[in-house]
Amino acid sequence: MVFSNLNLINGNEPVSIKVEGRLIKSVTPTATSTDELVLDFDNAIVFPGLINSHDHLDFNLFPQFGDRFYQNYTEWGAQIHRQYKEQIKQVLQVPQQLRAAWGVYKNLLAGVTTVVDHSDGPGPGYQTDLINVVQAYHCLHSVQFEKRWKWKLNNPMKFNYPYVIHTGEGIDELAHQEIDQLLKANLFNKKLIGIHGVAMQARQAEKFKALVWCPQSNFFLLNQTADIKNLKQHTSILFGTDSALTSDWNIWEHLRLAVKTGHLNAAELLASLTTGPAQIWKLNTGELTANKDADMVIGRKKPGSLYSLNPEDILLVMHRGKIILFDAEIHQQLADKNFPLQQFDRVKIGDAYKYAIGNITGLMEQIRSYYPEALFPVVAA
Repeated sequence: MVFSNLNLINGNEPVSIKVEGRLIKSVTPTATSTDELVLDFDNAIVFPGLINSHDHLDFNLFPQFGDRFYQNYTEWGAQIHRQYKEQIKQVLQVPQQLRAAWGVYKNLLAGVTTVVDHSDGPGPGYQTDLINVVQAYHCLHSVQFEKRWKWKLNNPMKFNYPYVIHTGEGIDELAHQEIDQLLKANLFNKKLIGIHGVAMQARQAEKFKALVWCPQSNFFLLNQTADIKNLKQHTSILFGTDSALTSDWNIWEHLRLAVKTGHLNAAELLASLTTGPAQIWKLNTGELTANKDADMVIGRKKPGSLYSLNPEDILLVMHRGKIILFDAEIHQQLADKNFPLQQFDRVKIGDAYKYAIGNITGLMEQIRSYYPEALFPVVAA
């Protein structure tokens, strides 16, 4: 399979990307090919499938909950369980596997091909062949909400994977002290990947293998985010969306906010979604080079930077050599090549029509049978 006439983000000349099996075979100047399936694009860009390093897959049916800015996540958690008790109950009527399945589609529709799920229940054990759900880590919620967290952190039988934990999600002294409490309790110097770190200081960041930055969630809850411009000098920075409880479903909105903060330049921000997390999570992806997993996104080339994109602009998403989403614009090319179009479901995002693998409309119908008020960013078409 060959994808022809594509523009790399930092490239000057169009390229063709050849895929064999699940891997990228080559990236070469655009030329004619005799391969069985060649897709040709016009005025399109290509980039690696995005890696979302923090989401709660089964929390993406919730609307955003909160009516003010908070001092820390414990204050927010207590308040929403009082004020939004009935709304929470309605969403939780949907079986967790269905909620997590929608979380997968939320990511896929926006060009995410790998997600690190930080959820109870299915959590790292949730299985799907649509995108990669990272499982190679030990999940702790937080110092305040994880029962027996010290024992779990210091379990002498668990050294293979890093520990991923919400930490410093606040702007008060409690949030700052929580990070020191975590570090002091880490008796065996287990590898830590922190999430949020709004209250984190440089001396603390040095003790973490990486920090997952979730700016939109931070600003929604706290009206402040982590000092990434400083912290990036002391630890690796990854990018995450968090769930719909505190943020927009569309990762591109998060990225535009990240650009506005000025904490990362355009190249650093892209690295936090590609090469950086690929290294931290030990994935064979994040780059468009030979022998890497064929995880890639093709989008319309728009004025401005990459971060002007939206899901409507995505023309194709591939995961491990398998097309999992494409735009109506290339439907005829695929039909002419006897591509298995029957495996895809047609939906509408804004004014664009997309074909997503699987039965996304059936999933939405199932969810609404439990939760009729469920809102989705796509409609059946």
